[in-house]
Amino acid sequence: MADKAKFIQELSTRYTPKGEFITLGKGMLDGEVVTEVDVTIPLKTVNRHGLIAGATGTGKTKTLQVFVEQLSKAGVPSLVLDIKGDFSGIAEPGVENTIIQERYSKTGFSFTPQRFPVELMSISAEKGVKLRSTVTEFGPVLLGKILQLNETQQSILSIVFKYCDDKGLPLIDLDDLKKVLQYVTDADGGKAELAQNYGNIAPASFGAILRSIVALEQQGAAQFFGEPSFDVYDLLAKEGEKGVVNILRVGDIQNKPELFSTFMLSLFAEIYMTFPEEGDSGKPKLVLFIDEAHLIFNEASKALLNQIETMVKLIRSKGVGIYFITQIPGDVPENVLSQLGLKIQHALRGFTAKDRKEIDKAVENYPITEYYNAGQLIQNLGIGEAFVTALDEKGIPTPLVQTYLISPESRMDVLTPGEVLDLTNQSALVAKYETPVNKESAYEILSARMDAAAANPAQPAVKPAKQEPGMFEQVMKSSAGRTVTNIIVREATNAFLGMIGLKRRR
Repeated sequence: MADKAKFIQELSTRYTPKGEFITLGKGMLDGEVVTEVDVTIPLKTVNRHGLIAGATGTGKTKTLQVFVEQLSKAGVPSLVLDIKGDFSGIAEPGVENTIIQERYSKTGFSFTPQRFPVELMSISAEKGVKLRSTVTEFGPVLLGKILQLNETQQSILSIVFKYCDDKGLPLIDLDDLKKVLQYVTDADGGKAELAQNYGNIAPASFGAILRSIVALEQQGAAQFFGEPSFDVYDLLAKEGEKGVVNILRVGDIQNKPELFSTFMLSLFAEIYMTFPEEGDSGKPKLVLFIDEAHLIFNEASKALLNQIETMVKLIRSKGVGIYFITQIPGDVPENVLSQLGLKIQHALRGFTAKDRKEIDKAVENYPITEYYNAGQLIQNLGIGEAFVTALDEKGIPTPLVQTYLISPESRMDVLTPGEVLDLTNQSALVAKYETPVNKESAYEILSARMDAAAANPAQPAVKPAKQEPGMFEQVMKSSAGRTVTNIIVREATNAFLGMIGLKRRR
């Protein structure tokens, strides 16, 4: 039997922050709830990122719901990538039952059913705030990574972006980019001009880029690129004192890894480039939760994996925390896992030799403890129980503690279709981003030019019968006549090109 008094003294000291904090539950020892030990996380270190892991059915989603509720109460907004589609119930108050009564009676906390402010978001046709970005905002480097272009193709894409910038051709959606690629490979379009001013480019390279764009469109990216583009500051809203819970519904991620990679890269880059440095603010500005993270790491492109690793290292300085929810810690790449300050580990099952290796690997990453046989207990944690270790306000890892987690105070189920409709109809953000804006951009400009060129094809010259030159022809062949002719032709050509939106290079 472990020394209970020592356990209470040590754990209470390390889990009692001086500043603001969130509460996850009560400590446990020898299978019993120790009400004297509150397991709390300082808000100051929530931007040091984290992991919520555990086998299917051990309570990860409910732990995520409790975490997000606690953040909302503290005025911290969040963005939850709801891959399973079972998180929307946080918008409605929970219902007390015997299981909840028993759990709260053991912890000594009071259960207060309540709803939390929610914005439903979408990168597809589902109901919610439409998240969009323009091709120009994405830029050639980020877009090239998503399209998985090689180094040569990436350089060509950068030239295309430069050409559009020089020629005043806005790149808003993928139709714009495809039209530009078509135009600069057209002998009657911009092919000669591109070759003259930017260098010769093989048509096969343009074709390869175009095929990658079409493949991305097949996953629904056409709806993602466009205007109005989403302002990441809209993720920071509050309703009264509560932070808004932004829920991105991406239930079909398994079938659209490239689209999801596109969104993730865009979101991380935009937040990092837009948000100012926070310094030591005492609480995070925004917390991102990526549910079923193993699907992302298994399906995502190498570009996304590199971007996540980079952002995890850098984005905390912007006051943003990133949390991964997955089945086993080994689902998360080692370079990312080493950056995660908070770990909430639900039960793992050792059914196979591989499972047991994952258990050993998980236990090795925990602080050494005299109170638990972690390798054995991790396989026998009950539903709603988890190992927790975090960072205290000084950035020092806290002792490993078996935690009896509190229950969510909001609904532990999904919203009905009628509730989803009511929620989105009342949303000012839905109204703000619902209607796409189709401004004049590269597609419209170049289509007009190509249509004009097709309507006025160059006529083949007809050789006239040879006649004796008259007086007028003799004058026009003279030096003065040729000068007058050149002036007339030049000015007439400039006038025609100006009518169709082109400028003639001198």
